[in-house]
Amino acid sequence: MTSEGGHGPLTSGEYIQHHLQNLQLCKIDGEWVWNQCAGNFWAVNADSMFFSVVLGLLFVLLFRRVAKKASAGKPGKLQAVVEIVVEFVDTSVKDTFHGKSRLIAPLALTVGMWVFLMNLMDLIPVDLLPGLAGLAGVSHLRVVPTADVNITFGMSISVFVLTVFYTIRTKGVTGFIGELTLHPIEPPTRGIGMIAAPIIIAFNFVLEAVSLFAKPLSLSLRLFGNMFAGELIFILIALIGWYQLPLHLGWAIFHVLIVTLQAFIFMMLTIVYLALASEEH
Repeated sequence: MTSEGGHGPLTSGEYIQHHLQNLQLCKIDGEWVWNQCAGNFWAVNADSMFFSVVLGLLFVLLFRRVAKKASAGKPGKLQAVVEIVVEFVDTSVKDTFHGKSRLIAPLALTVGMWVFLMNLMDLIPVDLLPGLAGLAGVSHLRVVPTADVNITFGMSISVFVLTVFYTIRTKGVTGFIGELTLHPIEPPTRGIGMIAAPIIIAFNFVLEAVSLFAKPLSLSLRLFGNMFAGELIFILIALIGWYQLPLHLGWAIFHVLIVTLQAFIFMMLTIVYLALASEEH
């Protein structure tokens, strides 16, 4: 691979930096431009958006096709795999979420499979798709959406909004405020101790607010950190040269576990957060 100006091969540092640079789109002086978005808050990582949408559509179309062609007799291999996945997710939801909701199981299935498919892109050789994109004139391309913190934050913020919604729906606005201000230390309601009640309420609010906002933060950064590290290791292996295959194969086999585990963790934490939000106590 040559440098952007075509002045010879990239150095190791330039090669790594090139592979970690997203294809960005932003508006400058009323015009849409590509890869001139340094420091622009409103820049869109077009490659991450593209692959996340495509993989989301792939999941929906694939599962819809299986559902339409499902048979009660001898199922095909694809139907058997889909049934195993759906049954596993359904069991996980029933074991964790004890409320009544028609949203939780489909949401868990969607989140788990979507994250899994996005993570799975990390197993594609690092130069394959960027190389093909380069032939079409696309200078940068990152193919692992979950290695982009914007994607993981977007998903975790969606889970956070649903958590707040379920908390308010189950316990009301006063119950939600009470969870933030009356725990873990119960403020005194009578006697001279009432003088300290505002301080205790403020202290509780700080602790519970930190705990509340730490959920989407940890949810997004855990997934991003693991996938970014995996992507970086594949890039470093690619720098070794022609004898990279054994290392690439070994890391890919191990990385399959990480890809699956991170999707499972994201799905389970989504279920747990919504289960806690729906509990009345």
